Amino acid sequence: MRPLADIEARLDALESAGATATDATELLALSEEVLEHWVSARGEAPTADRREGFRLLALHRQGCRDVPSFNACRETCRELVYHYNLLGLETDAAAAARHARMMVLLARHLHLFVAGKMQVEQLGEFCCSSRPLRQEAG
Repeated sequence: MRPLADIEARLDALESAGATATDATELLALSEEVLEHWVSARGEAPTADRREGFRLLALHRQGCRDVPSFNACRETCRELVYHYNLLGLETDAAAAARHARMMVLLARHLHLFVAGKMQVEQLGEFCCSSRPLRQEAG
């Protein structure tokens, strides 16, 4: 599992280069790695199971145990899977580029949420609010 900073750098590179449909599998894997960090930080071994056919959803489910506020990123995970599935069906290059770009944005959102959650346990109790982080910085 690579450090969160390396994952962030890879997301930056994919965004700068303009992610394509061929990057969808990597974006899903990067998102899984982000959730692996969360699960590992809680002292658990990341699951290899799948939920609805995706490890990302199983990792999210594992990460939510005993931490209801972690559910704040559930829809982000589900949207990543949604755009991944759409990319598998898309034949129009422009539409595929939009779905790939959305996957980058969603993966970045998941990364920011998990990185923030690892700093401030209460993050996510108010719809992914980053207010606790902003208040500390101010």
